[in-house]
Parts: sequence; structure tokens; C-alpha cells
Amino acid sequence: MKLITFDPFRTLGLPGVRYIKPEHMQQHREELAAADWLLFPGYWQINSLHYVLKRRIFPSLSSYHLGHDKVEMTRALQTACPDHVPETLICASAPHGIQQILDQWRFPFVAKSVRSSQGMGVWLIENRQQLLDYAERESVLYVQKLLPIVRDLRIVIVGSEVVASYWREGSGFLNNVSQGGRVRTDLPVPEQAISLVSGLARYLDIDHAGFDVAMVDDHPYILEFNRLFGNTGVPGLPQQISAAMNRYLLGPAEPPTSDTSVSA
Repeated sequence: MKLITFDPFRTLGLPGVRYIKPEHMQQHREELAAADWLLFPGYWQINSLHYVLKRRIFPSLSSYHLGHDKVEMTRALQTACPDHVPETLICASAPHGIQQILDQWRFPFVAKSVRSSQGMGVWLIENRQQLLDYAERESVLYVQKLLPIVRDLRIVIVGSEVVASYWREGSGFLNNVSQGGRVRTDLPVPEQAISLVSGLARYLDIDHAGFDVAMVDDHPYILEFNRLFGNTGVPGLPQQISAAMNRYLLGPAEPPTSDTSVSA
């Protein structure tokens, strides 16, 4: 099995992986064309690697395309599972877009930058001036209903497995671990959330993502998913992710065979 990675840090646990710098891709066309898997390319590489060289890519094309920004992601989720997406409005950052929000939405609500992660680019909008300030910074307005939650779930998918699921709880508006939130493993994770995420990931062919899920009255809402997610805060999670990648890319390990031969 020939594996080539463009991100050595996310493939540390995989055996026999060759690292090629993304910017040197064209200098290694023959090696890339002969590989069984190309791992963690940059978004700008995937069309050439998949459509031209016809290679299998991990994470999947769906993971890249649907997770590229919040607009693409939300529209796909609204089509796939509309009852599990918070009320969301996406419009142009123009006077008519701002007015549409003011006419249809009540403060407070959540506003997001369409390309952000780790809790960056997320704001609580509580008045008109905050909305205008947000609109000045963004070319696309993405506003979402503020859900009545104090914590949310992170559910990690690798291959076809749910590798981890846990609660994140912040001291303020954001629950992201990178923004000061803490991991809660002492609370049970609702089965309906795990079932929703695992079924949706299979249906959409998303094979490497961290899904953020809010629970409201036992009903799961998918806030977003991140193709490149953090793995801190849970002991052993990097090793679990690595093992799941091994199983998905290389297949199950062969069981050891017992030696039943008899020496003369």
C-alpha cells in the first residue's frame, strides 16, 4: 500500500507514509499517480489530484467540498436534514441584506464568518450597531438562531467510525476548547446525537470531521463540522484517531496465525 501525505503531523501514526511538500506536487507527478492514497492535500490541490491523476484522497472530496465554508456546509445540511439545522439566514453584506435581517430577526442572534474554525469568527449580536459592525467586516452575512444551551457536543468521525464523543462547556458564549472551553466526559452523550451524525456522515461520504452538535429538549442540531479538527482535551484521542485512520486506509489487521506445524 503506497501512501503519500501532504501533512506529516496528521499522519504520524500511519506506517510507511511518504511526505511530499504540497508546493512540490508537480515535481512528483509519477509518485503521486502511483499512490494508493493521497492524504490531507490542500484544498487547492484536490482537483488536480482527483480529476487529473485519478487518485483516492483522504479526507474525501465530500469532506473538502461540503466543509469548505459555512455557506456550502449549511446549504447541504439544510437539504439533507433540515429539522436538525438551527434557523439560519445567508445574504449579501449590502443594505438590503442588513435590512432583511433587521426586519426578520430579533436580537440576540449569532453571526459568523463563513470561513472560520476553533470558535474564531463567531459573534453574539445583541443590537443594531453590532450588526452593522459585523456587516462592515464580512462580504457574506451568516446569522443563526441563538440556541438555549450552556454546552455542546463534539462528535469525531474518522473513516466510518465514531471515534470520540464528548461535551464541551465554556464560561461564556463559546464552548470551543481553543477558546477556553473545557471537555466534559462525565456526562452521557445522547444516542440520538451520535446516530444523527454517524448516519449523516455515511450519507454524505464525510470520513474525517469533528461535528459540533447542540441538544435542545433532546433534539440534536448540527452547528457545523470541521474537516481539520483539534484533538486536544481528551486523553488518548490522537492515538484513537490514528488507529481509526489505519483501519480505514489499510484495512483490518490480519490476525496472527498459530504455528501448527510439527518438527520431525
